[in-house]
Amino acid sequence: MSEKKFNVAVVGATGAVGEAMLSILAERNFPVDNIVALASKRSEGTSVLFGNKTLKTKVLDDFDFSDTDIALFSAGGSVSEEHAPRAAAAGAVVVDNTSHFRNEPDIPLVVPEVNPHAIAAHNGIIANPNCSTIQMVVALKPLHDAATIERINVCTYQSVSGSGRKAVDELASQTASLMNGKDAEISVQPKRIAFNCIPHIDTFQDNGYTREEMKMVWETRKILEDDSIAVNPTCVRVPVFYAHSEAVHIETRDPLSADQARKLLRKAPGVTVMDKQEPGGYPTPGEEGTNRDDVFVGRIRDDISLDDGRGLNLWVVSDNLRKGAALNSVQIAETLIKEHLGTLGRAA
Repeated sequence: MSEKKFNVAVVGATGAVGEAMLSILAERNFPVDNIVALASKRSEGTSVLFGNKTLKTKVLDDFDFSDTDIALFSAGGSVSEEHAPRAAAAGAVVVDNTSHFRNEPDIPLVVPEVNPHAIAAHNGIIANPNCSTIQMVVALKPLHDAATIERINVCTYQSVSGSGRKAVDELASQTASLMNGKDAEISVQPKRIAFNCIPHIDTFQDNGYTREEMKMVWETRKILEDDSIAVNPTCVRVPVFYAHSEAVHIETRDPLSADQARKLLRKAPGVTVMDKQEPGGYPTPGEEGTNRDDVFVGRIRDDISLDDGRGLNLWVVSDNLRKGAALNSVQIAETLIKEHLGTLGRAA
């Protein structure tokens, strides 16, 4: 990594992902010259941590990005819509964690283990994919390279932290209420989430799928650079605080056995294979999936409904706040300064 240091702004610094961004930047010794935490007016002056340093948040609306090299955004789509172009116009390179820019054809959608080359085409803004898409494509990239994936059938089991801090609090309070014989109050999720599963994340679309499900379709094709891949997702919110899980079923053009897949995945960047056919020999969100950077893959097995060797089943687990959001954003920034310094606005 370059010895040069960079001025970094974290937008949405008081949110769960923003706090994780600050923590991960410090953990990974990102070459920071100056760092600023930005948030809304109501959060002005709030203290946030950057390593062992305390930062006081400043107001985004008033901030001048002209001295900023990299701006990590995670404050909601409407905020990014208004302020990310402003930051890019001032010379910063924006890594945006919202869904606002992901489908724009001229804005790269990047997972560094999968398509780091796409970063070079940025025009000041780089989009961070959806959390459920990120962990899936990290696991599928080496298999796609080896045998060409033609179809993906995926069911997600997504933690409440994907809906924000209020959803985490809601799960905790509902669980406590039910355990004490009281009614559970519903405020964030459309139905009670404690001791329940909700097959509904984001808004319903005209085709009957939800927007969360369609994100997986659009984003997978864009990241893997293959619009012919058929993706059939069902996204479910489950009563887990952190980390998402996915049951992924793929069909490939060329035969690919479970043994071959294990070998490929063991060598894949950002992947940990945990695949023993015994009790506990697989990853779970509450243990391996939480506060870990890798994407964990287990339950790797041949699809017995196909007799031509072209089907595989996988169980994929990852921390949605780290690899699914903050870590991936920081990795994009690391790749940017390592390989694309000439495209970095203020530092060019």
